[in-house]
Amino acid sequence: MAPPLITHLYTADPSAHVFEGKLYIYPSHDRETDIQFNDNGDQYDMVDYHVFSIDSLESYTSDSTEAPKVTDHGVVLSAEQVPWVSRQLWAPDAAYRKGKYYLYFPARDTESVFRIGVATGDSPAGPFVPEPEPIPGSFSIDPASFVDDDEDESAYLYFGGLWGGQLQCYQAGNTPEDFDESWLGPKEPSGPGAKALFPKVAKLADDMKTFEGAVRDLVILAPETGEPIEADDHDRRFFEAAWMHKYRGKYYFSYSTGDTHYLAYAIGDNPLGPFTYAGRMLEPVLGWTTHHSVVAFEGRWWLFHHDCELSDGVNHLRSVKVREIFYDAEGRITTEKPKE
Repeated sequence: MAPPLITHLYTADPSAHVFEGKLYIYPSHDRETDIQFNDNGDQYDMVDYHVFSIDSLESYTSDSTEAPKVTDHGVVLSAEQVPWVSRQLWAPDAAYRKGKYYLYFPARDTESVFRIGVATGDSPAGPFVPEPEPIPGSFSIDPASFVDDDEDESAYLYFGGLWGGQLQCYQAGNTPEDFDESWLGPKEPSGPGAKALFPKVAKLADDMKTFEGAVRDLVILAPETGEPIEADDHDRRFFEAAWMHKYRGKYYFSYSTGDTHYLAYAIGDNPLGPFTYAGRMLEPVLGWTTHHSVVAFEGRWWLFHHDCELSDGVNHLRSVKVREIFYDAEGRITTEKPKE
């Protein structure tokens, strides 16, 4: 079993990026709490973010028993710095565009509704200075930023999470005003004919702090029907943990299936979708949640994820890990190197 990358802190939800020739990890920072486990996620009571970096993974493999050297750059943002935040700094992500670094993060506002904030910095290692208000039009959790390799460096933000992440409260529309508190809790559509709720995507404006246009659904289709995945198909429907990467001109949207504990992915030709379900990239690990990122570094592809091995299975005390992934001739992701 792969070793935890970070052992002096509990860390989860790793967003990995290559900046300035190094691999940077932007995770959640789990901490001990007396809050009892519940399906609303109250026990995930995080209050700050650290940034970590790795100089090289050249000698590391998925079978390595020793973790590579990881540098902790310390706290780069805390809840007390953000005026609109009441609690729960959940899974963040980072982006670089036009000379600036951006940290995107979800948190509950003063009315206990999840929104998404942004903070800006001059270095990938932080610190980051937050905007005083959440991103206008944002809601729910798990922001994942993606800057395309086109001429305009088009940037997008993907987000959403069911149950405690409140995505199910926005079935009437894709604005904060559509919030329906009657759907709070471990609820989602179900039954014959019901379709799974979609993750959300918005194009980021040039300032990287606001949306350019409306938030829209990111449609995930079942390959056998060409129709949206059914709500009761919990092995394949989106739950949380959005991530986007690009491989050989195709866009790969990956996510967690939540209560079935898979990391799944779908492939499309446009960063705004639609996407077609393509398979799983990770089977269930120790612990309830699963959350990840995919990044190319030093000519190889890596899947960052977490589990609860270090805490002996305590769901809200997780640890970041990494393993190598591969692509077969058809562009499918596999954890085993395809035979030549």
